[in-house]
Amino acid sequence: MSPVRVRFAPSPTGFFHIGSARTALFNWLYARHTGGTFVLRIEDTDKERNSDEFLQVIYDSLRWLGLNWDEGPLVGGGFGPYRQSERADIYRAYLDKLSDAGRTYEREGATFFRISGKPQIIDDAIRGRVERTEEKDFVIIRSDGNPVFHFVNVVDDIAMKITHVIRGEDHLSNTSKHTELFQAFGAPMPVYAHIPLILKQHGPGKMSKRDQGALIEEYQRRGFQPEALVNFLCLLGWSPKNDQEKMPIEEIIRLFDLPAVHQGNARFDEKKMAHMNMAYLHAMTPDQYYAVAAKYLGGTGFLALHRPEEEYLRSVLALCQVKVRSLEELPAAIGYFFTEDFPYDAKSAEKIRSKGDPCARLQEFLDALTSADFSSDASLETWLQGLAASKGMSTSDYIHPGRFAFSGGSAGPTFYGVLRVIGPERAGRRIRRFLGIMGPSLSAQ
Repeated sequence: MSPVRVRFAPSPTGFFHIGSARTALFNWLYARHTGGTFVLRIEDTDKERNSDEFLQVIYDSLRWLGLNWDEGPLVGGGFGPYRQSERADIYRAYLDKLSDAGRTYEREGATFFRISGKPQIIDDAIRGRVERTEEKDFVIIRSDGNPVFHFVNVVDDIAMKITHVIRGEDHLSNTSKHTELFQAFGAPMPVYAHIPLILKQHGPGKMSKRDQGALIEEYQRRGFQPEALVNFLCLLGWSPKNDQEKMPIEEIIRLFDLPAVHQGNARFDEKKMAHMNMAYLHAMTPDQYYAVAAKYLGGTGFLALHRPEEEYLRSVLALCQVKVRSLEELPAAIGYFFTEDFPYDAKSAEKIRSKGDPCARLQEFLDALTSADFSSDASLETWLQGLAASKGMSTSDYIHPGRFAFSGGSAGPTFYGVLRVIGPERAGRRIRRFLGIMGPSLSAQ
């Protein structure tokens, strides 16, 4: 059997859709699984809708996802050009072949392909046997001289020696037209594999570019990790036999094969994707997390605003890594580490008011702060346990108002970690600020 050659053939007429990314991914995975070749081909014959901006989006999105192509624009190869707008001579030569065989005719300025009328049998690698008969001749060259998708798609697959056509199920209805053309050219048929559609999160229908969460650029902007997105996308219509979900790309490549692709459509679930992204962020080493988090914060203007020292920023990010679910949450989640002018959350304030005497506890905390050992979280915990025991209190009597005084809220990373990172001077200032702002209102209760 010939070495596997697959292709991804997008049109540069809009932003990069998640369905297109999944199609590219399945082709790329199959090429990598079989040791084959992944070809990028640009279907840019629609001159009115094509855009260099959207073409660049395709290149950038594929590279961001790690889906490097073996042949195609910018990398070359032995079957170019790889943009349909540059292949007019090739299409003309193939059109002459059909005309010489008596399979074309002209009507109202357009060129029609004369069908055979025979049933077309498609042994789809995912759908199984599909039989369909084309009943009408169809246009292959429009009256304006531009070739139609069906014609150039088949010509390119023949000329580029594509062995497997892996594409969305919505193209299955086109396939009988394509097999008619393959037969008319006397060319070997590729293996067809029509992958399930991606359904929108809510309600019926295929996910479109207008649906929330549909565009790859959105996830880049929001700081999603490309490895997490690839992992999530591969599970939209495919699953390994062991039902494992979070997998390194090397394992996905090893396990991926067409028989394991589902026939049923896959429903997009943004919450599940966000959870996958969180799992990848939490599994990073501190250095890896610092690199992606600092880059994201730089893009938001956070670093320019606060200008933190690198060592301090590293400490904050290492502390918050397991608590923050996404990079999007970072600016709000860590803001209180970089300013003394943070707000107090109203609901958290109500909780503080309802439990004991927070002002008295924080004054005791402040008075004892000079004896605290800030060398580790454990040493701070030992210190607070001693303070609580000396006052006949529980450590929670100090932790809850202390967290509120340090951060303005009631949730976040470990209390002892927060105390260690902000240090004794900031801790003291924040307790005094709390007592000055909140003390009078709490005393009035």
